Amino acid sequence: MKKKQLTHIEQRLLEERARVMKELGFYDESFSSSLQSSDGDLSSYSFHMADQGTDAMEREKQFLMASKEGRYLWHVNQALRRLYSEPKSFGVCQSCGVEIDFERLDALPHARLCITCKEKEEDGERR
Repeated sequence: MKKKQLTHIEQRLLEERARVMKELGFYDESFSSSLQSSDGDLSSYSFHMADQGTDAMEREKQFLMASKEGRYLWHVNQALRRLYSEPKSFGVCQSCGVEIDFERLDALPHARLCITCKEKEEDGERR
């Protein structure tokens, strides 16, 4: 992979990392805020069962989204580690050793597999 392409991918990874960190900061703020501020009640406890269910569902959705973003951040950080530790082998499929297309890396900068190997991996998971 050319130096200019590596620089572009590094920039994309850093941008993705910053975006995810900002998103996780939003989730942290929303987890930290009390129930009182979310529904405007003076008490932090819901009196109606439907309100309690809605509050619990919203917290669960936020937790799932934060968990998903956390996993994505892990993949982005792993890609940055690979890029910084072994820049010459970055962009090479970890399964078959073929160079990953630049277009794929531009769209998904943390990709570690070429399209063919990723399809095989996904087919194996479906079975």
